[in-house]
Amino acid sequence: MEIKGGEKKRKGANNYVNNKDFLAAMVVFRDSVIEAKEKGTEKPPVPKYVAECIILISTNLSYKPNFINYKFRDEMVADGIENCIQYINNFNPDISSNPFAYFTQIIYFAFLRRIEKEKKYLYTKYKASEYANLNCETDDRQDHDQEADYNDKIQYSDWGEEFKSNFIKNFEEKKRLKNKRKVPNLSASAGE
Repeated sequence: MEIKGGEKKRKGANNYVNNKDFLAAMVVFRDSVIEAKEKGTEKPPVPKYVAECIILISTNLSYKPNFINYKFRDEMVADGIENCIQYINNFNPDISSNPFAYFTQIIYFAFLRRIEKEKKYLYTKYKASEYANLNCETDDRQDHDQEADYNDKIQYSDWGEEFKSNFIKNFEEKKRLKNKRKVPNLSASAGE
């Protein structure tokens, strides 16, 4: 397939955002922000074209294989857009002429932060159900309350119970290793 000027289009190229037009719009927007700052006036709103590009980048990145199967994909997209708007003034065309890459990087890390938040939430949910089940087994009930005990317990299938246990174990191990890296080894430096 040919494009203007006889250039060949790469197969699978990201053509949903024109980087040259996006850069030009970002330069104009940045200049208007600098001008408003100098005059002491209100910062101008993000241009519609720039906003559309950010939405397209965030949405299309969410369809990549490493993000597509998450149930909270819409929240990931929203987080990506929010972070782009938050850091839009940090884009400097003197340093980089690739706003597509700049915003893709911001969105990518916003997605990773959302995944970590959701894992933490799931860990809390699983630990709460584990704690609730433990309480059901240890509370003081009379013999005539035995059937109520079955209804109070949170029931998982064998597979679900195994998944929950593995998730909790892996989450806690990852947290333990992360905390271990943060704590400096004082005994090693004391012996020197």
